[in-house]
Amino acid sequence: MPADRIQRLLAEPPDLPVRTGLAEITAALDATGTVVVQAPPGTGKTTLVPPAVAALVNGRVVVTQPRRIAARAAARRLAQLLGEPVGETVGYSVRGDRKVGARTRIEIVTTGVLLRRLQRDPELPGIAAVILDEVHERQLDADLTLAMLVDVRANLRPDLLLVAMSATVEAERTAALLGGPASVVAVPGALHPVTEVWCPLPAGVRRSDDRGLTPRFLDHVAACVRRALAEQAGDVLVFLPGVGEVSAVVSRLAGVDADVRPLHGRLPPREQDLALTPGDRRRVVVSTAVAESSLTVPGVRAVVDAGLSRQPRTDHRRGLAGLVTIGVSRAAAEQRAGRAGREGPGNVYRCWSQAEHAHLPAHPEPEIATADLTSFALEIAAWGHPDPAGLALMDQPPAVAMAAARSTLAGLGAVTGDGLVTDRGREIARIAADPRLARALLDGAAVVGAHRAAEIVALLSEDVRAPGGDLVAALRGVRRGGPGAGAWAASVKQLQGSLPSQEIGTAERIGDDVAVGLVVALAHPDRIARLRPGGTAYLMTSGTGAVVAAGSSLAGLPWLAIADADRRPGVRDATVRSAAPLGEDLALEAATALWHESEEVAWSDGRVVARRVVALGAIELSSVTVTDPPPHLVAAAVREGLRQDGLSLLPWSEPATALRTRMAFLHRALGDPWPEVSDKALAAGIETWLGPELARIRGTRDLRRIDVLTALRRLLPWPEAGRLDELAPERVRVPSGSSVRVDYDGDQPVLAVRIQEVFGWTAAPALADGRVPLLLHLLSPARRPAAVTADLASFWATGYPQVRSELRGRYPKHAWPEDPAAEPPTRGVRRPGR
Repeated sequence: MPADRIQRLLAEPPDLPVRTGLAEITAALDATGTVVVQAPPGTGKTTLVPPAVAALVNGRVVVTQPRRIAARAAARRLAQLLGEPVGETVGYSVRGDRKVGARTRIEIVTTGVLLRRLQRDPELPGIAAVILDEVHERQLDADLTLAMLVDVRANLRPDLLLVAMSATVEAERTAALLGGPASVVAVPGALHPVTEVWCPLPAGVRRSDDRGLTPRFLDHVAACVRRALAEQAGDVLVFLPGVGEVSAVVSRLAGVDADVRPLHGRLPPREQDLALTPGDRRRVVVSTAVAESSLTVPGVRAVVDAGLSRQPRTDHRRGLAGLVTIGVSRAAAEQRAGRAGREGPGNVYRCWSQAEHAHLPAHPEPEIATADLTSFALEIAAWGHPDPAGLALMDQPPAVAMAAARSTLAGLGAVTGDGLVTDRGREIARIAADPRLARALLDGAAVVGAHRAAEIVALLSEDVRAPGGDLVAALRGVRRGGPGAGAWAASVKQLQGSLPSQEIGTAERIGDDVAVGLVVALAHPDRIARLRPGGTAYLMTSGTGAVVAAGSSLAGLPWLAIADADRRPGVRDATVRSAAPLGEDLALEAATALWHESEEVAWSDGRVVARRVVALGAIELSSVTVTDPPPHLVAAAVREGLRQDGLSLLPWSEPATALRTRMAFLHRALGDPWPEVSDKALAAGIETWLGPELARIRGTRDLRRIDVLTALRRLLPWPEAGRLDELAPERVRVPSGSSVRVDYDGDQPVLAVRIQEVFGWTAAPALADGRVPLLLHLLSPARRPAAVTADLASFWATGYPQVRSELRGRYPKHAWPEDPAAEPPTRGVRRPGR
């Protein structure tokens, strides 16, 4: 019987550190129904905590793992300890693969599988306990599942036992989320000492460039592996960020005296088992992050760490989501190093310097802070909590990312404007795929056939590499049994089985080119792209530019449906990673919601251009000239033109210019309420002073008819404007009786006047309530500058004698008295004084 086998295992458990904490864990569950287990990797928590919990309850214990490979490996390990095949007392369920029987007491599942079950039936019938493993990885599904289970315990199943297992010090935070007096049981690790070996890059070698990790860096990693093999005993575990890098390093290790085994989630289960099972020869296991904490790789005594990981990042403004390669955190580096100390003293070869290590972040960012949140937003809407603030989440999602996710879901018809799930949204949520791919499966099945739609969606969800970015070639490759075919086939079966019966149809006459392009376009209508006229780059409906790789079979095609693209910092256009051909008719069919017709009035090359445009998102399909555009659009275009090309476009009359300079002077001299009238200030406040004139414009010719003087007067402050002529007079009467214009263009107002006209004047008037003296430009009889002064009395005493000496011989008919302050002024010629 299963219970007997579990009891026998607990009576004589393997010698694992977690044994010492089992009694405290079960006592906490008896008392409160919840517990947080904090234990480093390698302590045996995944192996012994599930049987201990199963011994407390009558129903099934569900244990989550972050990855399919880890779920299968954990089930196999526990089944071996019980002396049974997988599927008896211990089973597993992952996407596309399930081994569970009627007598199964412990079921190990991926977090996504449990999430689906919660959405189908939150009461989780038949399940007595849930154990969430590796919650420290902070994957988005794990954070959300924990929050949902807290909600279930609070409202539906207070009897449901809940265990959260973590390898980090954030256990207290996790316990606080569980509600009530949740206990934290800390289990010390039993790692052997691990010696750090620093292996910085050789001088001149770069870790990455625009194409990704450099070949010379991968050569460096392979060289570190060869060094570890030469210096250490036992097996070597190598950490790299992705599948491509794993394959590249495996090929570089050809010829070493060891079995070189890749390990990643895309491998068939048989090849994963080879990497996890010791053999007769030494092994080099070249792995992605799957071996970081949730998998045990026996026999490892040396770790070679490239120091990189692949994390989800999303450019929400451009709608581009994908994985980026970043440096690991110190916490992740320590976990990786710990793999070398499970069975004895070990060594970690770090492919960076000790100085670089000090600058690594302490912990990785939680996925909720960086990932695309479309699936998350649909899950919480289907759960009945469109506002994530109502859920027990470790961290709240960024507002910008949530807004982008809700916008995407609204475009799919999955949520309302308030974020509430629709019937269509529930239909999409029932399919274990990204909402965009689920939409493509549902809508594509009726057009291209259920099986082919499932094939294409599986191709996109399994991330099968497309040669040259050509998804049609990739589809044909996996059909022939190429790389990734096993996981792809399982996904096809699962996806096709998730379709409602009414969606299952056939469309055999449609070719693969058409089918792939349509399904991709249905999944990502914002990435439908058309070749730019006369160029090699594309424009997506989202407005982002894109380019295909040189030599790709996709280059030059008029339309593309882009499945994957990324945009590096500082680069204008995104690079297409995978796409399929598309026709304009299918583009319109797939992206109906993006089709729009509008009147566009814009400022272009100094004139107003009005068109009626038909577009698909940002892609213009056709346009015709509009002869009588709406006035408000014309006004907006002119406003933009004035901002772009400057206020010189306006017909500045001499009175308008004069008023502007006087106002500018008063703003400098007195400040508020006299407004600033610089180009920048006037452009920023166009609506305030020029609005009524702009509303009457119907074309660029009307610009020349604007009354700028009247418009500018709107800025005059009242009642202060009544003193304008007093504070900043346009003209000043001089002793000769002449009315002379004041020049306000400079920093100080200037009065240019002939010397003879100011005889008898001991001081010029000061403006702006006496704060700013007039600067006199004293002119010769020929109206050429003779002197400049703001202190006329001083000039008569010290400057005038020299001017008189220089000019009296040149202009003998004009008056040059010795005492000009006492001489009457004159406008014309008079008898010279002595």
